[in-house]
Amino acid sequence: MGKITASKVVDGNFGNCVRLTNGIVEALVTLDFGPRVISVSRKGMENMMYQDIEKKPLDPKLEEYDGQFTLYGGHRIWISPEVLPRCYYPDNKPVVYKKIQNGASFAAPVEDKNFIQKTIRITMTEEAPEFYVEHEVKNCGMWDVEFAIWCLTVLDGGGKEVIPMPKREAGLLSNRNISLWDYSEMNDPRVYWGKNYITLKQDKSKKNPFKLGINNEEGWAAYFNKGQVFIKSFEPSPEGFYPDNNCCFETYTNNVMLECESLSEFVLLEPGEEACHGETWEICEADAAPSDNEKEIDKVMKKYL
Repeated sequence: MGKITASKVVDGNFGNCVRLTNGIVEALVTLDFGPRVISVSRKGMENMMYQDIEKKPLDPKLEEYDGQFTLYGGHRIWISPEVLPRCYYPDNKPVVYKKIQNGASFAAPVEDKNFIQKTIRITMTEEAPEFYVEHEVKNCGMWDVEFAIWCLTVLDGGGKEVIPMPKREAGLLSNRNISLWDYSEMNDPRVYWGKNYITLKQDKSKKNPFKLGINNEEGWAAYFNKGQVFIKSFEPSPEGFYPDNNCCFETYTNNVMLECESLSEFVLLEPGEEACHGETWEICEADAAPSDNEKEIDKVMKKYL
């Protein structure tokens, strides 16, 4: 345990940043672009985030739109549904940083043409190995806009993700929505479809991407890697209307990384209004990820939830 600090540092790959720590866990947030949370870990342990050190444009064929969208890696805010060119507005400009109680806030400039502004606020307590991450999107335009807040955590390769299935009893009716993309194969060896859990492995030898979405009513997902487990928690709304066939959680993997993504329900914002979506990130020391035996997954996850 220790005092919560937010200090400016210079990172060799990403320039000016702010390091947030409570002496148990730490995060690194970019200032020259973003905001991106480019690193998270237990203090003194390896970064769990994927970093694109080369900073290549995501796809040169994408429409240029105040510059070219660059992956960078780390955690970012998008808005859903995923459409061109709105989602791919580049976050290449400096952010406005300020200290707040128990943390810091990071605001991007208002996006030209989209007329929205994205802000990430990160706070901590002195006692827990976790961050509370609030994502705010403000409508700075002159007309109503509708979207869902989309929070993408891009995690480094080599790990395994655990996602809970909905437990709600529905009798003769279905209790889960599972969405797949046109490039996703249901027999992909990286994914395990169980009764109570889905697991997804990141495999550096598999170049083809895989993505799924689900109504994650339990409101959490966990990623085991580098002797740690990253647990993302959020509060889904049982009555909410979500993107991609009503999915509040999505995950994507390719040959370098795995994305762990939560979404807010759709919101309709009038000019000047903002909406927020919160996540809690807990980072614990962990042994190897559990196998796909669901009794083992139950036993392991009870240590952290």
